Amino acid sequence: MATLQRERRLAPPDMTPEEADMARLAQRFIVESLDHSRAASITLTSDNGDEPSVSVPTKTLRFIADVLGALSERQPVVFMPAKRELSTVEAANFLNVSRPFVIKEIEEGRLPHRKVGSHRRIAFEDLLRYASDMHADQREALQRLSDNAADLGLDC
Repeated sequence: MATLQRERRLAPPDMTPEEADMARLAQRFIVESLDHSRAASITLTSDNGDEPSVSVPTKTLRFIADVLGALSERQPVVFMPAKRELSTVEAANFLNVSRPFVIKEIEEGRLPHRKVGSHRRIAFEDLLRYASDMHADQREALQRLSDNAADLGLDC
């Protein structure tokens, strides 16, 4: 069955230390330019003026700066349409958990989904919200453990 939605899968480039430095410098330049500007867009032109000028919205440039920052720190970057739905296997891979764990979370009502025939589909937006909540819960649990260790005099 053909998919109606075109996907872009971009693998982060294998960057040399020099290229990572270039990405970091480009990010810093973009951020500094945006910090000093109240413009709705910024126009980019080539050095020799042969190419046409292109206006880029400042929100897009901020996004590009964030991507450059992540790449310069050699962090993985994934682009995915926000309205995309994932299978339970894809959701498990995204969360770095098992598929049975995802199914358990769905069945207990903690992870929204919809059924397509006999298959479960999870909206990417819902998965991001779930992941954020899951990480917040983990941080709270770690803080409680740290507080308990301090109360018992076990902290270093």
